Amino acid sequence: MQSQIWSSLLKQYRAIAVIRTPKRQLGRQMAQATAAGGMGLIEITWNSDQAPELIAELRSELPNCWIGTGTLFTVEDVKKAIASGAQFLFSPHTNPAMIQVAQQAEIPMIPGALSPTEIINAWQAGASCVKVFPISAVGGVNYLKSIKEPMGNIPLIPTGGVTLNNAAAFIQAGAIAVGLAGDLFPSGLIAQQNWDAITQKTQILLQQLSEISD
Repeated sequence: MQSQIWSSLLKQYRAIAVIRTPKRQLGRQMAQATAAGGMGLIEITWNSDQAPELIAELRSELPNCWIGTGTLFTVEDVKKAIASGAQFLFSPHTNPAMIQVAQQAEIPMIPGALSPTEIINAWQAGASCVKVFPISAVGGVNYLKSIKEPMGNIPLIPTGGVTLNNAAAFIQAGAIAVGLAGDLFPSGLIAQQNWDAITQKTQILLQQLSEISD
C-alpha cells in the first residue's frame, strides 16, 4: 500500500524539494516556503542540523506533505531516520542491507546509482525507485533519454544538476520525478530570507511539470 501511495505522489507532484541546512530553523522556513507553493514531497538531508528533530517537527506542522530524508549512508542511519518519522528515504549509493531494512518498515527507499548496471542492481535489490545521481555529470537529459528505454519500467528520479529550466525536460525524457536542491533554494534568497520568492519558484516549477502529460 505504501509503495502505491508513494508512486501516486511522485506522479502527482513530479518533484521533490531537497533541503540541506546548517540551521534547523532555516530548514523549517525553507520547507514551509516550498510547501506554501504547493510542494508535497520534501526531503531533509540527514546531514542537516538536527535532522531527526526537524523531520518530526515538519511532520506535525505540514500534515499534507510527505517529509523524507536523504544522504543516508548506513543501516544505522536508515533505522534512525525511520524512528524520526521519515516517510521516504534516499541514499547516494546502493546498499542492499539498507533497502531491506526500509522494506521491512514499509518505507520507500530510493538508492543512488548511475550506470545501467548500478541502476538495475539497485532495482533488483528491492528499491522503490532509483535515484540517478549525479545526473549532470554524465550528460543530463540526454543521458536519461539514452538509458530510459533499456531500463524498462524502472522508475528513475534524476538529481544533482536538475534546475527549474530543465526539470520538465527530465520528465519528458521518462523520469517519474526529479529532485531539486540549490536551484529551488538559491543562497541569495536564503540569505535574504525571501521566502515569498521561494514559494513563487515552487509554484512555477509545479505548474511547468503539471502541464506534461504521461
